[in-house]
Amino acid sequence: MLGDKVFLTQTDTTIGFLSQNADKLTEIKQRPPHKHYIKAVDSLATLNTLTRVPQKHKNRVRRAKITTFIMGNGQSYRVIRDKHHLLLLNRLKWAYTTSANLSDQDYDEAFTKKMADVIIEPLQTTKASSSIYKLGKKTTRKIR
Repeated sequence: MLGDKVFLTQTDTTIGFLSQNADKLTEIKQRPPHKHYIKAVDSLATLNTLTRVPQKHKNRVRRAKITTFIMGNGQSYRVIRDKHHLLLLNRLKWAYTTSANLSDQDYDEAFTKKMADVIIEPLQTTKASSSIYKLGKKTTRKIR
């Protein structure tokens, strides 16, 4: 069962953990359980099954590259376009995603490989972080 495993892989922005089990990620990262994870999705069709994108922002979400959107329900979503990252997401449809490190710590390769159930290589250096926007019914606020 893929949904319960923690994957270590190159994401569209960094080396990261992916899983459909948020509790496992919280335990690995040792972060407060009330903090939400970004849900990476394989397509706009999958995104539409998880949340409603406000009409005013549909074009922005459809055209965005490496951008995370916080929706009205407080959850964060990013539609993935990176081919390597999509190899896994096409099988899962969606997964919680987070950087592969302890909260507020630097990347430690030995730690990450020990904590992952499945390692998908190659693992490369990090890229720029995603932009983050909070979408309201009529407003947009840049978070990062």
